[in-house]
Amino acid sequence: MFLLKTWRSTAFGVFGYMNFTKNGFLEHSKKFKPEDMQIQIEGKNCVVTGANSGIGFAAAEGLASRGATVYMVCRNKERGQEALSKIQNSTGNQNVYLEVCDLSSIKEIKSFASSFASKDVPVHVLVNNAGLLENKRTTTPEGFELSFAVNVLGTYTVTELMLPLLEKATPDAKVITVSSGGMYTSPLTTDLQFSGEKFDGVEQYARNKRIQVALTEKWADKYKNKGIGFYSMHPGWAETPGVAKSLPSFSESFAGKLRTSEQGADTIVWLALQPKEKLVSGAFYFDRAEAPKHLKLAGTSKSHDLIDSVIETVHSMAALDS
Repeated sequence: MFLLKTWRSTAFGVFGYMNFTKNGFLEHSKKFKPEDMQIQIEGKNCVVTGANSGIGFAAAEGLASRGATVYMVCRNKERGQEALSKIQNSTGNQNVYLEVCDLSSIKEIKSFASSFASKDVPVHVLVNNAGLLENKRTTTPEGFELSFAVNVLGTYTVTELMLPLLEKATPDAKVITVSSGGMYTSPLTTDLQFSGEKFDGVEQYARNKRIQVALTEKWADKYKNKGIGFYSMHPGWAETPGVAKSLPSFSESFAGKLRTSEQGADTIVWLALQPKEKLVSGAFYFDRAEAPKHLKLAGTSKSHDLIDSVIETVHSMAALDS
């Protein structure tokens, strides 16, 4: 097991250095088609979680600049309002709105979803971007490990509760979940809240991000007849406030080599704009192309068989049937 974990980390480090940095983006962008990003989406409603900074902000701005009506879901009202004003000013699009919700709280998510549903607007694109990497074990007031609460439980609950509004937007509806290349280092596990005595925030984050990829596969299959496309993606290694706070040594050692937030958000916007016929529901995307979900010899592929058990547990935690 130790050797396998070491191999995963080494393979991930080499693969990441070659592909996930700013240079990787610039190299991959040589194959990009400019016309893909010139599509306008006036009249489309896009919900972006964690939209007040970093990749979420860049995604919200990118969608607003192409005419979308954007709903920014942010935890902090003041920072959210400041970000909203910036986007309205930079894009000239006034159809940008703030929704305040702490995505680590099931209670708040349910309240937000209920309030949002009363608007009775179709949701064409849901971007599950909110996430965090917590280096110390922190438990939410509802009793969940904080990283898991936001990255997995929050993502699952928001998506499930938004399904009726996504169905209103069929056949155009899409759910885009922002995962991370860190998931390459972890198999799927049913140890959702990291039961080990010594909490490892980086490993827990990787586990959470692996769940998001497997969850996207499952959603794509489960809801294939509902006219909703489900996609996970990896933004690459981007220089964001979240990375600087959670991984300061990584951020410092890669100074000048990390992607901008806009480069990190590029594939999110690309996925939102493309006709669904060009995309594969359930797939994992990176730099505007379908990407492998597992590194060679990493021993993670069979682990996705556990997703039904994971979903059963998460669904119970979210108490969506009550």
